[in-house]
Amino acid sequence: MTRIAATSAPLHPLLSERWSPRGFDPAHQLTGPQLTALLEAARWSPSANNSQPWRFVATRRGEPAFDRLAGTLRDTNARWAGSASALLLVLAETVDRAGAPRWYGLYDTGQAVAHLVTQAQAEGLSAHQMGGFDKAAAAAEFGIDPRFTPVVVVAVGRWHTADLPADLAEREAAPRVRRPLEELVLPADPPVCLQRTA
Repeated sequence: MTRIAATSAPLHPLLSERWSPRGFDPAHQLTGPQLTALLEAARWSPSANNSQPWRFVATRRGEPAFDRLAGTLRDTNARWAGSASALLLVLAETVDRAGAPRWYGLYDTGQAVAHLVTQAQAEGLSAHQMGGFDKAAAAAEFGIDPRFTPVVVVAVGRWHTADLPADLAEREAAPRVRRPLEELVLPADPPVCLQRTA
């Protein structure tokens, strides 16, 4: 199913057709080369001073690590994410080795995930990013260095709704909405009340 966004200007199909489904085909297997391509797309995303502060714990369905990561998901996500072909734990280095804050770690990691998700779309796959997971449990489960902050878990697979509960299937079919562009772009000039008088 294609769900093209109603955009204010023409966009590349990789962007206008991207959405975050909850329905995944439980029979689909993500190949090693496909997973490598997703991670390679993330590797080549931009970062401050080329610091590359992102890390991934990549798991595929059928592997024990997949079940361990799935076990950290909050109830709503746990209802559907087990059907995904892969679950990726995304980490951001928010403190460097000297103990100083890495201010752009979260921002840069977000860019890496955006590249990964776009590559998934190009491969005919779907991806859904989840903030609803137990971050402390995930860090403990995989022995994550405290310099790294768990950010999201990304489910990747082939879209499929046959096994979704009715309430989630209804959400899959709901119209795609965003705030109007005018609400997201702030005026560059200050309002008259903020302008200084001579």
